[in-house]
Parts: sequence; C-alpha cells; structure tokens
Amino acid sequence: MSKLSYNLIFFIVFLCLGLRSSAITNLNTLSFEESLSPLFGDGNLVRSPDDLSVRLLLDKYTGSGFISSNMYQHGFYSSMIKLPADYTAGVVVAFYTSNGDVFEKTHDELDIEFLGNIKGKPWRFQTNLYGNGSTHRGREERYRLWFDPSKEFHRYSILWTPHKIIFWVDDVPIREVIRSEAMGADYPAKPMSLYATIWDASDWATSGGKYKANYKYAPFVAEFKSFSLDGCSVDPIQEVPTDCSDSVDFLESQDYFSINSLQRASMRRFRQRFMYYSYCYDTVRYPEAPPECVIVPAEKDRFKDTGRLKFGGTEARGRRRNHRQQRPEIESDPDERRRLLK
Repeated sequence: MSKLSYNLIFFIVFLCLGLRSSAITNLNTLSFEESLSPLFGDGNLVRSPDDLSVRLLLDKYTGSGFISSNMYQHGFYSSMIKLPADYTAGVVVAFYTSNGDVFEKTHDELDIEFLGNIKGKPWRFQTNLYGNGSTHRGREERYRLWFDPSKEFHRYSILWTPHKIIFWVDDVPIREVIRSEAMGADYPAKPMSLYATIWDASDWATSGGKYKANYKYAPFVAEFKSFSLDGCSVDPIQEVPTDCSDSVDFLESQDYFSINSLQRASMRRFRQRFMYYSYCYDTVRYPEAPPECVIVPAEKDRFKDTGRLKFGGTEARGRRRNHRQQRPEIESDPDERRRLLK
C-alpha cells in the first residue's frame, strides 16, 4: 500500500470516527518541578529550559522514567505525549499509576502502555488495571491508534474515582470501567503515584518478542509536556486518613468524569474498529466474565474464545522490568488493520 493511500485511509477513518485532535480542555497544567521527580536513568531524562516538558531516552545502557512527587487517593492523570519515531520494536513507553513501591504484595495499578512499532506498521497499545496485588487477574485490552503518535503530541489521560475509571486519548474515551461491588479488592483503592517510563521489552513487546530493539536507531526518545495532576495528595502510611471527599467531588464535577452521547458514540466506533483483544471475551482465562464486564453482542461476535480477533494470532508471556509486573502478550495478524478499515 502506498504512503498516500495509507494516509488517505487514516483521514477517512478519522472523519468516520468523529474524533477530534484537540485535547481535553480547562486543565490545570503543571511544571516538572511542581509535580514530578526523576525515577531512574537520570542522564537520560532531559528537562526543557522552561521546565514545562521532559524527554525520556532509551539507549543501550539504560532507559529512564519519572514519578509524581506525591501519591494521590483517586485523581486525573494526564500528559501530552509524543512517541519515538522510526523503528521502535521492543521499546515500551508506559504512562501509568501504581503503588508497588509502598504496597509490594498488594499493589494497585492503572496502565497505558505503548508496545513498540515497526516503521510503517500501525502503533499498538494496551490499557490495564490491577487491584490489591491481583496480577494474575489482569484486565488487558489492546488496540491500534488511528494516528501516528510519533508525528505530533496527543493527550493521554487516566481518570480514577471511587466509582469509575476512564482511559482517554485526546477527547475520546476509549475504555470505561464502572466499579462493581462484586469486584471487591480487585478495584484499585489505595493511594497511587503517577509514573512514566521508557525501557527495553524486546522479549515480549512487539509480536511476542519476534522483533527486538535495534540500537542502531537509538536513542529512542519519548517527549512529555502539559502535565495535569488533579487529586487528593495523601501519605499512604499516616495514622489518620486524609479526608478526600472534596477532591472526589471536584473530579466528579469535571467534563472528563462524564461521557456525553457524541463521545460515547466515538468510543463505540473506536472499540469496533481498533480494539483487537479484550479480557472480557477471553473465556480461556475467564470462563465467566469478570463482574465489571459489559458484554456487547457485536463485540463478542468478532472475537474468539481467547478474546482475540477471529483472524488469528499468537500468545506469549513476557517478563516485566523496571518496576513493571508480568502480564501476557497477545498479538494478531499484521494485516488486521486493513481489514478493520474496510
């Protein structure tokens, strides 16, 4: 397929989905110094002179990452991100919340992870959530993006409240999890920090480890700017719990807490066209769908019992590095995107 044809398909799908390139508005953005701290790979973390953006580099020696200066009991975590360009197979860029450093065996986590890319192929990424150390009950969904995330900045956001979790890409909600009482401790409930990392996951990230990181293209650079952190800052080990009710009320009053009818239609179209794995339809892992799953007949008809799209794929299990937990890798036919866009 020619570059012109590929770009034309992107444009047509962009219009059909009703997706806008503008980001969520009315956000309180912060400088790096106000909200974040280096995590690892200090020499590969480059802050801009105005301290409003940061570049995370991966070379053959180390990756890099940052962490929020505070932990939050619920919150809205958001950043404009531009991913590495060219050949990035085996390279994972993660934007996520976790408390694994404080609650090692009972940690909670919310993930957006970009899974590396072969030049010319569509980018793939996943969202996931864990509660109370339930790493054996991962709740992965995997998708393709409708744009090239290395060309320009796009906003990626995670909303976490006592009642719901929403993952956003720009103004498009791509996934909503409504808390169910039956989830119990599987629903993230303890204070979490925000993290961003870039690291080498050659053993699992791209086509189950088939394509490795090639350091001829290094350094791999992910750029972050326009940070937004709204939430209740807490000390997770303090004796008297912080009252976060006002913070939750604030989160629930914001536009990003509710999905309007146009956004819900965009979310439905996104999931129909670009989601290629869902744990809710993976009856091999879960003979009975987890309680928060909303089974959509049109979605279920497209997936095998393994939760993959019906035109096949492979499974592999990868090891996590740099404070990341183990979880499965599920890939599908590289021509799948063209079929989805028909």
